[in-house]
Amino acid sequence: MPQIPAARNTLAILRYLASRSGPVPAASLARALDLPRSSAYQLIAVLMDEGFVVHYPEDRTYGLSSLVAELGTASLRSTRLARLASPLMEKLVASAPIPVVAHLAVLSGTDVVYAARVQGLRAPMTVSAIGVHLPAHLTATGRAMLALLPATQVRALYPSKRQLTLRTAIGPSSLTALDGVLADTRARGWATELGEITAEYGSVGAAAVDRNDYPAAAIGLTFRTDAVGDEWTTLGRATAATTDALSARLSGR
Repeated sequence: MPQIPAARNTLAILRYLASRSGPVPAASLARALDLPRSSAYQLIAVLMDEGFVVHYPEDRTYGLSSLVAELGTASLRSTRLARLASPLMEKLVASAPIPVVAHLAVLSGTDVVYAARVQGLRAPMTVSAIGVHLPAHLTATGRAMLALLPATQVRALYPSKRQLTLRTAIGPSSLTALDGVLADTRARGWATELGEITAEYGSVGAAAVDRNDYPAAAIGLTFRTDAVGDEWTTLGRATAATTDALSARLSGR
């Protein structure tokens, strides 16, 4: 087997960062991997230059960038993830008390990208076609995934304090407002969206996690707001139960 220490150490750094729940100091990383501190800093610098690692200067820590997730989700989106999720989504749609569209989304930077879709009978037409990008902070699926990220990682995704993008003049327009939305999502266990993507449409969403408890994807249900009455909680809990099942499949538990 070829002996290329730099390559092995680089992969070890990526694997270690992927196993952590949040960013870590370089010294801790070097100690955990038994690397000289100078070598660890040099390899981290290269990974930062290539876009695989981001620096959190306030905390003097390092973590994986969204590029790593994008590389992984590209294949998951086309094969394994969609295959695992689609049967669960079909059951979710069939059991819904109102006409709904189910969609599977993955996080790509500050966007969600739709990877699969199941259309129920008499369900409304939506913009969540496969491959479509939408702002994560405005969608139920995006909020569900952002709510499971460490606060420092959310700040790394949204480093500027400028006004956040809106589509229908409704929704969080600042990081402070987004923090409130994400806190409500965590407390509830699933996310909501009401007219923030398309007027007269609403959504619920919940995230599925991988074996490292990282939000690998989210499942959402979209419906016309004039069709939903007291079913918000029913739909939200059903979606969360579905993503729990998807998490079990992704983690092998």
